[in-house]
Amino acid sequence: MANQTIKMPDIGEGIAEVELVAWHVKVGDKVAEDQILADVMTDKATVEIPSHVAGTVISLDAAVGQVVAVGTVIIHIETAASLADEASSATNLISIIETHPDTLTAVVNLPEAVTAAPPVAQMPATSHPPVRGTEQADSKARPIASPAVRRRAWELGIDLSQVAPSGLAGQITHRDLQNFSHSHSSIESDLCKTDGRYKAFYEQVTIPVIGLRRKIAQKMQESKRHIPHFTYVEEIDVTELEDLRTRLNAQYGDIRGRLTQLPFLMRALVLATRDHREVNVRYDDDANQVTRYRAVHLGLATQTESGLMVPVIRHAETLDLWASAAAVLRVSEAARSGKASRDELSGSTITITSLGALGGIVSTPVINHPEVAIVGTNRIVERPMFKNGLVVARKMMNLSSSFDHRVVDGMHAAEFIQQIRRLLECPAMLFLE
Repeated sequence: MANQTIKMPDIGEGIAEVELVAWHVKVGDKVAEDQILADVMTDKATVEIPSHVAGTVISLDAAVGQVVAVGTVIIHIETAASLADEASSATNLISIIETHPDTLTAVVNLPEAVTAAPPVAQMPATSHPPVRGTEQADSKARPIASPAVRRRAWELGIDLSQVAPSGLAGQITHRDLQNFSHSHSSIESDLCKTDGRYKAFYEQVTIPVIGLRRKIAQKMQESKRHIPHFTYVEEIDVTELEDLRTRLNAQYGDIRGRLTQLPFLMRALVLATRDHREVNVRYDDDANQVTRYRAVHLGLATQTESGLMVPVIRHAETLDLWASAAAVLRVSEAARSGKASRDELSGSTITITSLGALGGIVSTPVINHPEVAIVGTNRIVERPMFKNGLVVARKMMNLSSSFDHRVVDGMHAAEFIQQIRRLLECPAMLFLE
């Protein structure tokens, strides 16, 4: 029968190929026009591919994890129009034969399916396909879940039809996946303890590195392969900064929003880049040249359920503390919810990374290629320190920052971090420039 092919569409922005990260249909499924067929990934943005026809899936012509060029056929669908045309032709032919029996002798090689078909008037009403609402009511209907949840379920090897939903309208959430995974892990652990036959089965799991996980791996490998990193660590007394932050939150928190430590670091970094423009650049490996920026397009390393993403706060130099806090909340939520656009995930000139309370004492952050610097914070620890000859309790924190040694000399990196230290240890300075 005639069928329609759907090719990988041109997503724009000069993208020549994408990675297929999830199929939402299988061979034999009926699909509606505009129904989502698959998820593909470009850089760090996930894009849904809809169907422009209605019909039945005949074949899936690309595998999950496969890199597909724009214009490549990814699926064949037998369209409803094709089936309707054939049925109409058969019905018309039967009608002609019944009206003019003498024409029967002129029919040559009439298909068996046509000669055996009853007149239209005798067809029972139940021969019509069920309406969409009936299909959705079927207990075997496709589970309701977002692309991010489906991708995570695929990575964990979880059948969504086995997961009890808790979201609105029966939607499966990330928490549902987590609960399902934990409950089954507990069962598997008990089986391993009570029956040795299960131990070998659950000892190892092979998980393909695809989608965002693959992009992160490629990005990290590219950064370490091309960039000669060096890390500089400095200890900072943030006692006064934390006192100021506490007072500002007490007075303005309900009105202007609560401040974390991050907006203060953003402001200090912006001020320091004015005197150290060599750290606010992007390095072109192919052309062997750097591009310096006056504007600070700040990357914010953000951990999401799908992996590490770096949304961008553009023109961070124009933002005050509360505007910075709002920008952090906006871009991090967009990244975690999977709603960040391609533009919001590219174009940063320098990056901040923080693990919060898990920050440890020292870290060696990886530079976000093609940038040349990344500033990382470690956790705050209250320790006894000497001050004016007395032992006092002070809140101390390390900055662990990495630089591209091709562009940034050690002395310049140290001066840059020392300027940030002075600003954070005397936070009133943040408001004077």
